[in-house]
Amino acid sequence: MQPTRAAGLARLAEFTPLMGRAYAEGRNHDPGPGKPRHVSVLSPYIRHRLITEQEVVAAALAAHGAEVAGKFIQEVFWRSYWKGWLAQRPAVWDAYRDRVAAGVQALPEGYAAAIAGRTGIACFDAWVRELVETGYVHNHARMWFASIWIFTLRLPWELGADFFLRHLLDGDAASNTLSWRWVAGLHTKGKHYVARAENIARYTGGRFAPHGSLNEAPLALQEPYLPAPRPIPVLPAPPPGPVVLLLHEDDLHPESLPLAGLEVSRVIGLCSPEARSPLGAAPLVQRFVEGALEDGLNRAAAFFGVSAGRVARDDLPAILARDVVVMPEAPVGWVADFLRPYAVMPLRRHWDGACWPLAERGFFPFGQHIPRLCAALIG
Repeated sequence: MQPTRAAGLARLAEFTPLMGRAYAEGRNHDPGPGKPRHVSVLSPYIRHRLITEQEVVAAALAAHGAEVAGKFIQEVFWRSYWKGWLAQRPAVWDAYRDRVAAGVQALPEGYAAAIAGRTGIACFDAWVRELVETGYVHNHARMWFASIWIFTLRLPWELGADFFLRHLLDGDAASNTLSWRWVAGLHTKGKHYVARAENIARYTGGRFAPHGSLNEAPLALQEPYLPAPRPIPVLPAPPPGPVVLLLHEDDLHPESLPLAGLEVSRVIGLCSPEARSPLGAAPLVQRFVEGALEDGLNRAAAFFGVSAGRVARDDLPAILARDVVVMPEAPVGWVADFLRPYAVMPLRRHWDGACWPLAERGFFPFGQHIPRLCAALIG
């Protein structure tokens, strides 16, 4: 998988004919690595905004219409829902980070075997190998994996989420953390996801059938409390005039940023994949993120007609002393944590500004807004 916008657009064009009924009917089936799948595998490109949510939803609507492509469009909006939900509850991310930091200091029994794919549960061990070797696992398999990790292997969900985050090319603070919490029964209190042998056998085409190997009657996990949502912060507008644009891995489509009234005099890029975990990031992820940033910088240089290059975080104080520095807003996650000490002015996309405040509760009430959001954001 090439970490470029061109590769993302090519994959988008290739999959667009399948965004309708083919996706809706086949999206839960995982025939295995190297086999044709009815999923897009666009997530690494969307996650880093090498291609944007608007572009993907617009392609689905143009090719199939809202009703036929409804399931696919809903999946694109799930990513925005997760980001908005976490933006209103950043303490959930902070608690997760604290527990991972503590957990890696004293790893529990069974952890080493799990991440090495030596549990003896054939499907789980195969998904470990697929994740480590390719940086990707089918979404349905991710749910099975998380359920087995939490309820059968009885390992801390935070360490499983961390393992995913270190290896997934589409690893995203909100989607990853909150999906694991949902499987555990923490996102929607008492509603957990249970991996069942019959379901795995059905949707893997019989490749796996772990009958008798799984805990199929677990209780949901519990936690003391869930913080109440807080309003999405209002961002101050940068002063008009020349600015330095900072690109980071959360948003690499500078061509569509809301830059009205600003003149980009220089573009800089900051890479921080190692900040996603106390254990860093897998080499495959590091290479993808670095390549994606390089692609973003090259496109920015051509689009704005200015110089563009990577900088180190230690260079930021000197740059900020001379220039106004703006960046695409980093949602709650390690990139925002990494940049928090510096007075870089975030720019919020209209898409995020429209979607995030609606993620106050579960996805169902959020999903009721999707037709209106499509009309407002796509036209």
